[in-house]
Amino acid sequence: MTDYSVLLPCVPRRLEQALPFAGLVQWTGATRLWQGQAMVMEPHQTFTGLAGAGFRVPTGFGVTLMPLRHPYEAALQARSVALATGESVIAGFGPGAAAFQANILGAPYAKPLQVARQYVTAVRGLLDGETVEMDGPHYTFRGQLAPAVAPRVDVGLGVLRPGMARLAGEVADVVITWLTPPAYLREVILPAVEEGAARAGRTTLPRIVAMVPTGLQKDGREGDVPERLAVIGNAPHMQAPHYLDMLGRAGVDVRSGKLEDVARGVVETGAFAGGDLPQVVKALKAFEEAGVDEIVLNSTAVHKLFGTQETLSDLSTILKAVVAPH
Repeated sequence: MTDYSVLLPCVPRRLEQALPFAGLVQWTGATRLWQGQAMVMEPHQTFTGLAGAGFRVPTGFGVTLMPLRHPYEAALQARSVALATGESVIAGFGPGAAAFQANILGAPYAKPLQVARQYVTAVRGLLDGETVEMDGPHYTFRGQLAPAVAPRVDVGLGVLRPGMARLAGEVADVVITWLTPPAYLREVILPAVEEGAARAGRTTLPRIVAMVPTGLQKDGREGDVPERLAVIGNAPHMQAPHYLDMLGRAGVDVRSGKLEDVARGVVETGAFAGGDLPQVVKALKAFEEAGVDEIVLNSTAVHKLFGTQETLSDLSTILKAVVAPH
């Protein structure tokens, strides 16, 4: 059975902006509250603050960017959230765009897959209570987290293309995708994950989590057509080289480079779940049928256009249609 979760659809500047969405997870059938990397209020602090305000819900980071923190701090921060919330955490990591790597580190990763392998392996070992010793080529350190009984922290990798999918199959607990069409997941990503798991001798596959942008079309609400919502919620992604490469592999015509053309392809391939409620539910079911274990509803565009109340209304309506209440 596929779980449904909620992405925090804004970058909060005050904790109270995130509270309604934590409440939505706490009071509905949603499984987990997720946030991607934020550069205003750091997500680990946001989730810890929500716990202090009484909203202790399972959380997910999808994904935080590896150049920003050492693997030891990454493990410590993730476990700190688990301790603060008393709930499970999925700590997802990704290398980010090459330009971001260069800006933060002085140069892009020469071998991103090799860096990701060492990073995830170190974080998993630290969370398991091991003394981790890394002797290069990318990280050189020796460390162990102070012992503490905490809820489970799973380690995930952000995955767009087959190479990272194979690596995730080898070393990650969770595969986290963003803006990936369901057919591409079924035909490209999942087989690559299975290949990596088999290569590593793993008998259990990582869980598959898909971040799915969505928005309902409602009578009397102007501007909520799927193509427009796709642009408003995902314009930076639909212009980034690594996302364009993934979308091109998934059958989206990205040759013109025009946002409206890419958005049309994103909608046509089902990467954006839009339309009326039956259409949205049908689009989400395609991800279930593709083998996704957890679907994260990304209503960023609705929030940007119509605000918190409309976003909560959309999410509540969709959740009622796809999951049973607590």
